[in-house]
Amino acid sequence: MTPRIRPLSPLFSSGPTKKFTGWTPAYLSDAALGRSHRAKDPKLKITSAIDRMSGLLGLPDDYRLGIVPASDTGAVEMAMWSVLGACGTDVLAWESFGKTWVADATKQLKLEDCRILEADWGDLPDLAQVDFSRDVVFTFNGTTSGVRVPDTNWIPGNRKGLTIADATSACFSMEMDWTKLDITTFSWQKSLGGEAGHGVIILSPRAVARLESYNPPWPIPKIFQLTKGGKLVEGIFRGDTINTPSLLCVEDLHVALDWAEAQGGLSGLISRSEANLSVVQDFVAGSNWCGFLCSDSANLSSTSICLKLVHPNVAARSVDEQATLAKQMVAMLANEGIAYDIGAYRSAPAGLRLWGGPTVEAEDMAALMPWLDWAFELAHKQQD
Repeated sequence: MTPRIRPLSPLFSSGPTKKFTGWTPAYLSDAALGRSHRAKDPKLKITSAIDRMSGLLGLPDDYRLGIVPASDTGAVEMAMWSVLGACGTDVLAWESFGKTWVADATKQLKLEDCRILEADWGDLPDLAQVDFSRDVVFTFNGTTSGVRVPDTNWIPGNRKGLTIADATSACFSMEMDWTKLDITTFSWQKSLGGEAGHGVIILSPRAVARLESYNPPWPIPKIFQLTKGGKLVEGIFRGDTINTPSLLCVEDLHVALDWAEAQGGLSGLISRSEANLSVVQDFVAGSNWCGFLCSDSANLSSTSICLKLVHPNVAARSVDEQATLAKQMVAMLANEGIAYDIGAYRSAPAGLRLWGGPTVEAEDMAALMPWLDWAFELAHKQQD
């Protein structure tokens, strides 16, 4: 039976993500278009965005936040190229982007002392095996697997190495203990529903000390350069961006921050994301055809919510047949205007991926759930 209630918004993409309810282009009328980003007023918008993000995230006063090129990927690689190699490195991988950082460390930087700690889709590596006398690179939340680290209790406060956290789908949606994180990266296209292309890097004092005392043996591209003459380029963290940012995107970021503050700040954003996960948890608990890709409920992501096909008749089929069924479901829901872009990541197991970040309304997530049943029943019948 076709469900009667439709989501008010069909936008459940994992990035770029849905803008907050009520957003319109009219909010961007004050953007400093056609101006130099170095000019006083446009630069003030950039520095204000830096200050507002720092405040909303609750960063310690001695942490630095800067806007950098090339989205979260650029920010992670900027960190890796700038600090790795001073000691041994552990790289954790349990989904697609973690595997990208593994490839960077082993095939691009060709680190001589690099351990890889891996896990299958749906699982985490054994965090007890991480050696914090070494630098540690990890994803805080696996955007393509729906598996997050449960907390930062596994990271010691007296570590010798640096922790480098790719937190693009965690920042503004999950609690983060900044004292355990030395370099953190994200893009505001995720939890804030902003526009793509800009990265953000957060540095602890320990990270700054490494940057100022270590000279990597490989060339550092201009867009990765955080130091000059052995000193941190402080201007990056005061609005003097390395390259030219989009002032339209910066204006849109301010609009998103206005909305975020109106939700009660960070705690309000986290609550909104957790409400979306709760909706899907209730649905999965009563479903005979889907389950979470994440194997441990303590590690469930509230933003990138990944579902797998568990119906006995489907699970017994080939990988290709399962993928075909999932793709049919995705196409049906898109054709009905119910949900767009909810297919599993291209290298992930067959299934669905729903964005549950704070800009998504829990009411829309709840309205989507019966449509998932509808799509599964139709696709299942077509395969039979």
